[in-house]
Amino acid sequence: MACVIACPARAQDVSITAVFKPDSAYPHLNKFKNTTPPSGYCGNYPSQCELNETFSLQVPIQFNSRSPILANHASERQGAMLKAPAQWRELTVYHETTREPEKVRVRVVGIGSRSVTDDVMQLVGGADDYRIAHNLLWGSSWVNTPPPCLYSGVGWYSTTTYDFFWKTPEEAVCAKQAKFDVPWMRFDHLDFAYELETPNPLGMSSGHYLGSLTYTVGPNGDFDFGDVMLPSSSALTLNFNLDVQHTLKVDIPPGGEKIQLVPAGGWQSWLQAGRKPVRLFRDQTFNISASSRFKMLLECERTLLFNCLIRDPVSEREAVVQVSVSLPNGLTDMAGQPVKRQPLRIGLGQERQVFQPGFYVDRAPGILHFEMSPYYVNQLLQPGVSGRYVGNITVIWDSEV
Repeated sequence: MACVIACPARAQDVSITAVFKPDSAYPHLNKFKNTTPPSGYCGNYPSQCELNETFSLQVPIQFNSRSPILANHASERQGAMLKAPAQWRELTVYHETTREPEKVRVRVVGIGSRSVTDDVMQLVGGADDYRIAHNLLWGSSWVNTPPPCLYSGVGWYSTTTYDFFWKTPEEAVCAKQAKFDVPWMRFDHLDFAYELETPNPLGMSSGHYLGSLTYTVGPNGDFDFGDVMLPSSSALTLNFNLDVQHTLKVDIPPGGEKIQLVPAGGWQSWLQAGRKPVRLFRDQTFNISASSRFKMLLECERTLLFNCLIRDPVSEREAVVQVSVSLPNGLTDMAGQPVKRQPLRIGLGQERQVFQPGFYVDRAPGILHFEMSPYYVNQLLQPGVSGRYVGNITVIWDSEV
């Protein structure tokens, strides 16, 4: 496309993706994993980025000089300079269906490109080699960063180009002064390294959280390359997609779906000596894996107020069975308190039966407590009176809180 005066600047979009999926091998590692394919600096030097927990992207934004860069220019804005958005920026990502909001923070910690101009040996009037010619043109190597930018170890050159990457510890101008006239100059692309702060995935719902952050590009913008170097795009938008893949799994041992309420020590004292038990109960273990909030609900075949009933179909007498739960270490109520014999009720506010993980719990043992109070035990157990009390009680673990 050709333009007589100037082409309209286009916006450039890039995608940043991250996923949380609990790993039983690392249950305490409760953070998102950045799944964005690296390009630019981190693509070429992955060990440097892994060490510093940074990531990088290369985007096709070019910067072209609108006028020559004059030797020993007085203003840093008239030469080769850059300023990156190195301070933390915050954005909101929203769940794709529930619109739940979460906060994400990002900052740019490095910036680079490939400078292109005429044969540098000719620009400086001759030199022993091209490395020295580049150094003469700009006063020092592009690897040696002007303050406050920091050295990154990156720099390679040709007769007309120099690839560089500078770390940006603060949001300030880093500039080089030309020592000879540079008739024209181009930065072929924009490389930037970034750090990412994601929310605690254990408090998020399963699904995708989407959001975007837009930086301005150009003179006095967020990405600022001075007044001479003009960008092909006036904006850079980072589109975030955080994928939360929670686990909620409950395993009940074989036969655990059939609950028999019995006295402590069995029925022998009642059958042989007539000693009435104080209570009837059964503790049923289960194994739970959980990485997100969940609620527990009861469904009963027959109910009385907040509890479930069992019934003798012959005499039609009924008795209340109270159900409670004890959860393993790492799972608490919404106040952060351990869950020990927390009653499960029907018709009460859900907030009383919602639980949350402090870390990913993987196949940890919990207990369902089924118990008949002394009042009903005394009513049901009468000498010479038999009965068979049955009923269905359904316990539900629900990740949809």
